[in-house]
Amino acid sequence: MVGMDILKGIIERIVFENEENGFTIARLNSPTHDELVTIVGNIASVNAGESVLLQGFWVDNPTYGQQFKIEKYETVLPATIVGLRKYLGSGMIRGIGPVMANRIVDKFGLETLDVIEKSPDQLNKVEGIGSARVSMVKEAWEAQREIKNVMIFLQAHNVSTSHATKIYKTYRNDSIMLVRENPYRLANDIYGIGFKTADTIAQKLGVEKNAPNRVKAGLKYVLSQKADSSGHVFLYRQELIGVCQEILELSPDDIDLGIASLIGEEEVIIEKIGDDEAIYLAPFYYCEVGINNTLNEILSVNRSSLTGQFINQAISQIESKLSIHLAVGQQQAIHTAANAKAMILTGGPGTGKTTTTIGMICLFEMLNQKIVLAAPTGRAAKRLSEMTQREAKTIHRLLEFSPQGMGFKRNRENPLEADVVIVDEMSMVDLVLMNSLIKAIPPDAVLILIGDVDQLPSVGAGNVLKDLISCGRIEVVELTEIFRQAQESMIIINAHRINSGKFPQLSGLDDRNFFFIEEEDPDLATEKICGLVKDRLPTHYNYHPMDDIQVLCPMRKSTVGSENLNTLLQDVLNGDASNQIGNRSGFRINDKVMQIRNNYDLDVFNGDIGRITNFSRIDKIVEVTFPEKTVNYDMLDLSELVLSYATTIHKSQGSEYTAVVIPLMTQHYMMLQRNLVYTGITRAKNLVVIVGTKRAMALAIRNNKVVQRNTNLANRLAIADANLEIKLDYEELLIGDLYMNSGSNFLPSSSVDQV
Repeated sequence: MVGMDILKGIIERIVFENEENGFTIARLNSPTHDELVTIVGNIASVNAGESVLLQGFWVDNPTYGQQFKIEKYETVLPATIVGLRKYLGSGMIRGIGPVMANRIVDKFGLETLDVIEKSPDQLNKVEGIGSARVSMVKEAWEAQREIKNVMIFLQAHNVSTSHATKIYKTYRNDSIMLVRENPYRLANDIYGIGFKTADTIAQKLGVEKNAPNRVKAGLKYVLSQKADSSGHVFLYRQELIGVCQEILELSPDDIDLGIASLIGEEEVIIEKIGDDEAIYLAPFYYCEVGINNTLNEILSVNRSSLTGQFINQAISQIESKLSIHLAVGQQQAIHTAANAKAMILTGGPGTGKTTTTIGMICLFEMLNQKIVLAAPTGRAAKRLSEMTQREAKTIHRLLEFSPQGMGFKRNRENPLEADVVIVDEMSMVDLVLMNSLIKAIPPDAVLILIGDVDQLPSVGAGNVLKDLISCGRIEVVELTEIFRQAQESMIIINAHRINSGKFPQLSGLDDRNFFFIEEEDPDLATEKICGLVKDRLPTHYNYHPMDDIQVLCPMRKSTVGSENLNTLLQDVLNGDASNQIGNRSGFRINDKVMQIRNNYDLDVFNGDIGRITNFSRIDKIVEVTFPEKTVNYDMLDLSELVLSYATTIHKSQGSEYTAVVIPLMTQHYMMLQRNLVYTGITRAKNLVVIVGTKRAMALAIRNNKVVQRNTNLANRLAIADANLEIKLDYEELLIGDLYMNSGSNFLPSSSVDQV
């Protein structure tokens, strides 16, 4: 760029760095300036102590004064003792903090970097470093050098450098070669890098738009993105072609060739449904067929029947033991459970699903049956355990996932040791998880599924609970009677009113548990929400602002979306900037965070909520405490966490909170649906506060058009097609890959894109 200014100096400290786009604010010690200079721009992964040669322009910021805006830069390793101390002590090398950095520099002086580069074993001469730490320094030094090479390569192609560390961690020294060879592999191999990012790199590398690798990667991206955003298990051919034409800018003929190629490679499966061709990602196809076949097998096994007289006597004993009276619907459910091979128990809040579940458990215990209880998330499993006073596990832990084997240990060959399997919160269970679960159920076992079909469907692909209910092959008991105690709760009353299309009651006694605060201005709404969480609810109800109160939003974006509210609530509830974790993460010690993908190595799962309790700057380890355990995260894995002072209603499925605060504004009109508001309200145990407008509430209640998901499970089950053979080995391989590369929704990582 003609006329750019040049600035040289040593990075004194990093003030801020956004790892998503590499934007950095730093303070520079320049020999041409008496005071430290503020530099801003995309200069990712620089460290204190590094010498830099900058090209750019001087600008006057109205708030922060004169700054140097970086257009181009080069880094030079430090050449002074002071620079070396800052550089090594900046935290760039795991295991080396300021104290150890000083010892190393004191020992080797200006030759320090040559020693680390060429003869690192000499570091053993430094007091207290130890052989283990020397190995860490060797590995970290090589990694830093290669990561910088990857960053330079990405920058040359105008791609954000935030993914460089992940690329290096996956491909090591082969990173640049493999990315040049086929950039689209990034979308499959690395969580957080999707097709769009890979395509940007490919275009810069000169890959033709109709190149086979691009067409195939684009097709898989569209299929997985539609599964992620709309829950579709498949797309019809013309729909798939239409979307791909728009995204890939290709002709239908090019797309047809890509489809044919993927069919030949068995990465997609085509099936005729009516007059249309349905195109599946292979794992989704095998999951759908697998559920059909396995459920047919379970239903085909005869079960010894119990007489009505025996069941009635058992019910009387249960009522006496629990000091309750079971309603007609609850008794019907227990009769059904006593004789059915599989059944579904459904109903809204306050209709007695929990009491009925306990009653069924008591019946099976009378029969000396071994019962296992499970739910999709840790919170749901914990709640099931508390309600039943019996052990309950998440489905993942019940099935014993093995990262080494890329699958669950419990399967057809090694089924669960159970006579009865009871699964709660079934509305959350997606197609892939259901397939793994049902394969692990012994054919002679009883399967009982519990859920509220009126809640939002699973985040992942499919609509399993709805399909199982509508197929007509499984006994279904729906509880509809709202019990007297539940009728005293405005939360339950209003949940049922909303679910039936009626406007909720917004006024009542001062001690009611449902409140509506009207506010049209989004900025004022956020202020009121922050005030409720920080002061009003804790003061009035003695609630803990982090442990007891959860803000649930219809969507992530917008002023009153979860992302903006998280930023505001972090400052309000945890505003001590000295607790900042590094310069790049955006997290602070004591932050409330949520895991957003399944990590089987760490044994944490999508939706788990915890608190950041410690951070080691030297070892670059972040400690997060969840309700049942403490997990150590590498700094590189923090992209799996998000702030969770506020979260979306979708992410809250299966959870229960003491109090929920829900913003409901017309800004959210794209997401305003009856089942969304219904799900949000029913997450609250003791208190609901809605902040927003009555118009937004009315829009949501009127919008009862449930978005249809492309799925053929109900039809398969209805026709009882048990003769279709599955390629078991191939199925296991594909689904294993799906789990290992999955994002938050058990989808291929190509569905996640951070451009």
